[in-house]
Amino acid sequence: PGAVASGPLRVSQTNPRYFADASGNIVYLTGSHTWLNLQDGVPPSPAPTFDYDLWLDFLVSQHHNFFRLWTWEQAKYVVEWPQPYYFGPHPYERTGPGLALDRKPKFDLTRHDQAYFDRLRQRVVAANERGIYVSIMLFNGWSIEYPKGQYSAANPWTGHPYNASNNVNGINGDPNGDNSGVETHQLLVPAVTALQEAYVRKVVDTVNDLDNVLYEISNESNASAKAWQYHMIDYIHSYESTKPKQHPVGMTFQWPGGSNAELYASNADWISPNGDTVDPPVADGRKVVVADTDHLCGICGDRHWVWKSFTRGENPLFMDQYDDSYRLEGGGYDMNNANDVSLRQSLGYTLLYANRMNLAAMTPRGDLCSTGYCLANPAASGAEYLVYLPAGGTVSVDLSAATGTLQVEWFNPETGVATNGADTTGGASRGFTAPFGGDAVLYIRAGAAPAIGRLFLPAVRRG
Repeated sequence: PGAVASGPLRVSQTNPRYFADASGNIVYLTGSHTWLNLQDGVPPSPAPTFDYDLWLDFLVSQHHNFFRLWTWEQAKYVVEWPQPYYFGPHPYERTGPGLALDRKPKFDLTRHDQAYFDRLRQRVVAANERGIYVSIMLFNGWSIEYPKGQYSAANPWTGHPYNASNNVNGINGDPNGDNSGVETHQLLVPAVTALQEAYVRKVVDTVNDLDNVLYEISNESNASAKAWQYHMIDYIHSYESTKPKQHPVGMTFQWPGGSNAELYASNADWISPNGDTVDPPVADGRKVVVADTDHLCGICGDRHWVWKSFTRGENPLFMDQYDDSYRLEGGGYDMNNANDVSLRQSLGYTLLYANRMNLAAMTPRGDLCSTGYCLANPAASGAEYLVYLPAGGTVSVDLSAATGTLQVEWFNPETGVATNGADTTGGASRGFTAPFGGDAVLYIRAGAAPAIGRLFLPAVRRG
């Protein structure tokens, strides 16, 4: 694919469950993300060098159009594993004098390391050239907090630039001295907030001219960060209002202790809540919902969740261990396992259907089908219904609002094959039986819909 459509995304005024481009066309976002797609990370054992261009090509092969670009605020350690992890580059130069706790020169928080921002821009540009939108993560709650939930294997705060032992500027992001930097995400240290605002301005200045940009304030800062996140959302909106382009700003679930209500009450343009993968909630249009497995259940998900999320009006996103370069909790992940291969493929399949449909007019209407999973435009003219059958078999669809002849298409998410079914008519509820076993997708629409055969079967990358 080519570059994304011109103009930054805006929340659609027609269907606010989704974004729209500058021409008003609905943009359904879906894809996968992995932890080392911006900074290099070196775990204790030799790990594969992360090949960013190869990863982008992999996303294209899956028909994904969106990912989160991760940042790690700390230079050393992750809270879930005892052996050292080292991250770089960083937003700040390491000039010294003196050594930080990781035995490298201390950070000068008044000097931004241009190499970090150059890499940031280059990676967003490269994604744009492949038609992929990027959410730039600005901060990370896993970089400052110790312990975090049930995790306490190592302390990332000891590697953080705002740790008083790690910078030459006298900045102390832990004023209560508990060896955890949650105060840096709490508006408690004005000097820290000023440094964060300067960093945010630098990021915005670096990518403001690019159209494929979204922002995420922080990955899973805990519940005490609400006021700080609200401040940063408003700060970006205010700063970008002085710039040529304005981009969507997101808030993701605060963990531990957060609530979805805090996300909906924010001024964020999009949110990633906590929730249920077995029976996802219906997106009601109050916010664009990016349903990210990271915040739903962590290392989890399957293709059933993808289709359920899609038909509930969400934008599903998968936290992918990918090539195991991060070596989560020691590593050993097989990216070619059948569950995750099928999940990734289904994300791409939903995008292909989203681009075929008049998504601007379609809303979650579980009441119109017996399975409860249905996106529909139940109209007398131009009717469309996309129905998911988690267990296959037979489904009843209420076509009362539609008129005339309707085309029927069955899609097998296991094989990637779509076939035409027998035409039906509107005006009443109709029963449909999948022509194959397992879960199934039923697409009903007014107007001609010739058989499309195989949508695609993405190649599996072999390590």
